[in-house]
Amino acid sequence: MRIKEFITICLLLVSVSLFAQEKTIEVTGVVTDMNKEPLVGVNVTVKDKPGLGAITDINGRYKIKTEEFSRLVFSYIGFDTQEVLVKRQNLVNVSMKESDAREIDEVVITGTGAQKKLTVTGAVTNVDVEVLKSNPSANLSNALAGNVPGVLAMQTSGQPGVNTSEFWIRGISTFGANSAALVLVDGFERDLDEINIEDIESFTVLKDASTTAIYGPRGANGVVLITTKHGKEGKIKINAKVETSYNARTITPEFADGYTYAMLMNEARITRNQERMYQDDEMEILRLGLDQDLYPNVDWMDVLLKDGAMTYRANLNMSGGGSTARYFVSLSYVNEEGMYKTDEAMRKDYNTNPSSQRWNYRLNTDIDITKSTLVKVGVSGSLKKRNAPGQGSNVWTSLMGQSPISIPVMYSNGYIPSHGTDDNRNNPWVLATQSGYKEIWNNKIQTNISLEQKLDFITKGLRFEGRFGFDTNNQSEIDRIRMPETWRAQRDRDDEGNVVYKQQNAEKPMAQTSSSTGERREFLEAFLQYSRAFKAHHVGGTLKYSQDAYRTTVGIGTDVKNGVAQRHMGLAGRASYNWNYRYFADFNFGYNGSENFADGHRFGFFPAFSLAWNIAEEKFVKKHLKWMNMFKLRYSYGKVGNDKMNERFPYLYTINDNGSGWTWSDYNSSDNVYTGMWYTQLASNNVTWEIATKHDAGVDLSLFNDKFTATVDYFHERRDGIYMERKYLPGIVGVNSNPKANVGSVLSKGFDGNFAYKQKLGKVNLTVRGNFTYSKNEILEKDEMNAVYPYQKEAGYRVNQAKGLIALGLFKDYDDIRNSPQQTNWGKVQPGDIKYKDVNGDGIINASDEVAIGATTKPNLIYGFGISAQWKGFDFNAHFQGAGKSSFFINGPTVYAFSGSQWGNVLTNLVKDRYVDAETAATLGISANENPNASYPRLSYGGNDNNYRASTFWLRDGSYLRLKTLEVGYTLPKSIVNKMRFNKIRVFFIGTNLLTFAKFKEWDPEMGSTNGEKYPLAKTFTLGLTVNI
Repeated sequence: MRIKEFITICLLLVSVSLFAQEKTIEVTGVVTDMNKEPLVGVNVTVKDKPGLGAITDINGRYKIKTEEFSRLVFSYIGFDTQEVLVKRQNLVNVSMKESDAREIDEVVITGTGAQKKLTVTGAVTNVDVEVLKSNPSANLSNALAGNVPGVLAMQTSGQPGVNTSEFWIRGISTFGANSAALVLVDGFERDLDEINIEDIESFTVLKDASTTAIYGPRGANGVVLITTKHGKEGKIKINAKVETSYNARTITPEFADGYTYAMLMNEARITRNQERMYQDDEMEILRLGLDQDLYPNVDWMDVLLKDGAMTYRANLNMSGGGSTARYFVSLSYVNEEGMYKTDEAMRKDYNTNPSSQRWNYRLNTDIDITKSTLVKVGVSGSLKKRNAPGQGSNVWTSLMGQSPISIPVMYSNGYIPSHGTDDNRNNPWVLATQSGYKEIWNNKIQTNISLEQKLDFITKGLRFEGRFGFDTNNQSEIDRIRMPETWRAQRDRDDEGNVVYKQQNAEKPMAQTSSSTGERREFLEAFLQYSRAFKAHHVGGTLKYSQDAYRTTVGIGTDVKNGVAQRHMGLAGRASYNWNYRYFADFNFGYNGSENFADGHRFGFFPAFSLAWNIAEEKFVKKHLKWMNMFKLRYSYGKVGNDKMNERFPYLYTINDNGSGWTWSDYNSSDNVYTGMWYTQLASNNVTWEIATKHDAGVDLSLFNDKFTATVDYFHERRDGIYMERKYLPGIVGVNSNPKANVGSVLSKGFDGNFAYKQKLGKVNLTVRGNFTYSKNEILEKDEMNAVYPYQKEAGYRVNQAKGLIALGLFKDYDDIRNSPQQTNWGKVQPGDIKYKDVNGDGIINASDEVAIGATTKPNLIYGFGISAQWKGFDFNAHFQGAGKSSFFINGPTVYAFSGSQWGNVLTNLVKDRYVDAETAATLGISANENPNASYPRLSYGGNDNNYRASTFWLRDGSYLRLKTLEVGYTLPKSIVNKMRFNKIRVFFIGTNLLTFAKFKEWDPEMGSTNGEKYPLAKTFTLGLTVNI
């Protein structure tokens, strides 16, 4: 009986216990950070109980119902996720710790998806998007130089709407048709400068063959991968950001004033044995400004240019969703104003100032159809409007060329002045304000849908992904051009003392023209991916099919080829293996087809492989070098094809029937002439792929618990089969157009890398960082004419190599001229003219003495370094960016003073140390300077061909170092922000291009301009506010 009672009691206790476990309780609490500040928006969920969850309020409080002995999971972006076992207590307070992201755990986006940096075997750079945001430019490409290792970039214009940067991954490795990198946004080919930077989640650069092989010929020059933001499960999050910028000029050319200009003109005429242009009385009138019609003194820079212009940016995005569907929505607006002064009388009618406005939008939606099926739908686009003066392309030509004494802004009788009849000889104010205006609209709509399906029911780790994209791009331009009647005063008056005017151009009433272009792109890709671990063995594989089509939809013209879609098709794959995250091996291949080649050459197979060894995982390292977190050695090799040729179907010939014909009679006779057909384009039947063979060796370091991280790569690339025209066929061949073939070859090699050192000093988090990219190329083979001297050929030298004469200073006197090699090929020389080296030793200076000098017009070295710090709510960031191994010639009427007689300004600093012979100096009452090492030759009115040769005398160093970014920000304390029902409020100041250090000081050397006739680059002062709700 006692046994039965005992069993009964035990069963009752078990039942009570089971009942007690299923009891539901209400749990409350406060979630704070380690500084006891409340955290708003923390997700609180019950582990293994989908649908049960809560979110902390502005005071960090939460309330949730759950069963006893359940586990609550607290998760928040930027903090370590915590699990807390709830027994029977009703109060659970949690302090969350900020995440310490380890270098080896960093996630990198590659062509086959996301993977840990530890497992990457190729050359990949993962860029911190926050660093790119520190450059508040309307165009993302302007933030790349000095921030992204492996990328060489230069900005060539500051004009709103076209102020973008050219960039190349690891430099220029071909002189063929295409050296630009492939830019992919969410897997689809898009424009880098049309994306809103606030939409970007990750930014990755793929640089070697093993990482780009999966993209086929499109990735031959490297790949930029951008993924945009997607919504996350939880409460709706709203982010707003506004910025206001003031843009000034980095460097403004300094011109001589009118009086100085006239003095220099007199000097230039006297050295040519000509009469002075301005006599003493005229110089006095000019100095006192007594006759603005005949003796003007105009500072055209001041007349046309404001000190600066404003830029406004605004961005709003929202994200959120539940366990089934999530969303991200963003809107942004950028308004860039121009630096030209405008005619207030016309402002109501139209805007002649160069300006740009852009609206961006994006919607990303993720829908879980089932637990294993995910559908992603994206819609994005931009609408861009750009304004420019009707004669905007001539404004800077006139601004640099229009001298201060040539013409006034307006004649006293109301006539509008012009220096000449050509459009670019009108005065800059007329070109910028009175020539009408242009309005350019660009509308892009981009849509994409993707399906991700887990196939674990077949085998664990198998998944399928398919994606389709459809983009349209339409541009329209309306030109409303006019020109007023223009005049020029003659340098005398009639008998009654009136100024005599000569008409330059009759009035051209406003005329309207329009043009438009359009294109459509379609993308289709399908992936089959496999990833699985078998104890210490990790295997993975990818098989990818892709095809794309590009169609011109507007402005096709009459050529049938323009209406045929440009298509690519390819199959690519990857197999990867690593053992215990210590030894890694990847094999990649691409089998690609291109319509540019004839049958038999249309498809190409391009393999690549990569190996890596993480020495830090070796037992002896773990035991004795515990401070070494990662020390990975990498090597990759591969071949990549390129099919870009700037023409369609080169294997087809084109025939025209408008030939001048053949004469079956005496030479030049008009008798028996018969028209016929002729080749306008010869067929190049054997044209095939331009092939890049790439090697890469690199090392990834992470030391002292990730305090110091570094990556360094050496790359070696050879391009063979570069497609080019065979220009130097003998005339006896008898063709009017030259055939083309794969005959070029270029070798490029260099280094790139980056480092970062992080240290906490008290309560200050400090980071010191730097990066560099150096690339050097050499032309191995190129179709060019035979040369007497090897140095006259391009082979053996760099792409874009500067070539010219070697200057030996200036001729000191006539004895120096007589004792030097004959130098009369470009006219008679005098003391003060440039003296050149006789390179070939034949005693004559001519074009045969031109050799490779300086570097290339594009920079071969880009580097950046900086420091950032955070203390309490304050943050500070300073970043310097520089360029080197670049040179360019300067020329044009502003550089060659008085080469255009009275056309062309004079750069004050350029002519300061000029050669002045004693006789001229005595005549003008100025100091003589007969130094043969003077930095400027004697002034010559009307031109001096000898002094205007491309030579080391006019070669300038394009190197520079600038304070690219200076940023100071303050984030308000959470105790204040939460009372305002916000999550975060930050105010900041950013200065861009604040200081520039360069040997060349006439205009910004980054532009690489030979004559300065470009809209200048800007230094920017920005105030901004970021709010998170």
